[in-house]
Amino acid sequence: MGDPFQLFGLFVLALVAGTIDAMAGGGGLLTVPGLMATGIAPISVLATNKMSAIFSPLSATVHFWRSGRIDIRKLWLPALLASLAAACGAASLSFIDPGVLKKLIPFFLMAICGWLLLSEDLGKTSGKPRFSFALISVTLIPLVAAYDGFFGPGTGTFFALGMVGLAGFTLDQATIEAKLYNLMSNLGALLFFLVKGHIVWPFAIVMACGMVAGGAIGARLVIRHGTSLIKPLLIVMSLAMSLRLLWQNGTLAQWWAMLAGH
Repeated sequence: MGDPFQLFGLFVLALVAGTIDAMAGGGGLLTVPGLMATGIAPISVLATNKMSAIFSPLSATVHFWRSGRIDIRKLWLPALLASLAAACGAASLSFIDPGVLKKLIPFFLMAICGWLLLSEDLGKTSGKPRFSFALISVTLIPLVAAYDGFFGPGTGTFFALGMVGLAGFTLDQATIEAKLYNLMSNLGALLFFLVKGHIVWPFAIVMACGMVAGGAIGARLVIRHGTSLIKPLLIVMSLAMSLRLLWQNGTLAQWWAMLAGH
């Protein structure tokens, strides 16, 4: 399925998306519309995107691990909980309408943009933890992972900024650890889609290759530039995700109609 030019286009798209995703999340902003443009069914878009999306955090996590920036032996329990929670979140799609989240999440993302813009020193240095990491491991991380399996946009941002705000991490270290949790939440949700089928494998394989390369590039950029690169990219991607969701649920059209009416 797919001619060579189409497959090459998806590879390039996944390469760019994987690079962005490794640094700030939000790669689905590019890959989901790209897959939709191929004309496959919406459920196949979601399943194929989830299959390829796992490879960006996988590539980034391996690079961070090899660079000594992440100790997987200390983080295996919250990572496992993230995977299990995401699988439960994906399973809940069968009987819960995600419509409410589609309307609420854009405003959470815009609030994050405001927080990042107003907090000049956010995540530059370690802060005092508000809660123990053990508590965060069984609350914040599974909750965000369940959201990833159920809906998804902004997951990496919620992981990273949650650990900055609650665990006192620097922004670059929180971003690095968020890749591991994002990897495991993607894996948990992917297992659900594998059971159900719907993955278009030629597209998934080509995009996975692009994601691997992009994840490695993004990880190198995070290590090299740290907070100075991550923070502005988080702002841009959070704003882009919120605008996309507002457009999808018709809120932007309603606001425009109200303004035009005046």
